[in-house]
Amino acid sequence: MIDRAYATTMAAYNQWMNAKLYEAAARLGDEQRKQDRGAFFKSLHGTLDHIVSADMIWLYRFTGRSIEHFQMGERYSDFAELRAQRERLDAEISAWAASLDPAWLQSDFAYFSKSYNAHYSKPAWLLVVHLFNHQTHHRGQASDLLMQLGVDPGATDLPAMPGS
Repeated sequence: MIDRAYATTMAAYNQWMNAKLYEAAARLGDEQRKQDRGAFFKSLHGTLDHIVSADMIWLYRFTGRSIEHFQMGERYSDFAELRAQRERLDAEISAWAASLDPAWLQSDFAYFSKSYNAHYSKPAWLLVVHLFNHQTHHRGQASDLLMQLGVDPGATDLPAMPGS
């Protein structure tokens, strides 16, 4: 079981790491960011776009907003738009994490997954862990893609985060 402190720490880590990755990615040209490198989402841009899309879907589910219009696939073809959305979303995730109700975290959360075409009911705390774990998983892929492109994103470990 997790608490609000876990979520706010992970939201801060999320925001810090995303800022680092986008700063590193900005050193590359659009062609390099979008080059198919055989990754699950093909390119660095595709990977970053996927993280934004998945974060939006989970946050919208958690906050009761409709996700009917969401389709997986590239949402933002322009890097500047993708980066701006990432920054907005990180601020929103941080605010949401700071407002988490301990009772909600202990409750079950029901949702429908378009990806798996199935209904689920899972502990809310488990799904919050998944939100942050999913980000970390794909940021690891993005870090690897950056390194392949000759850009070192720097330290990525949670204890390296300023203020941790």
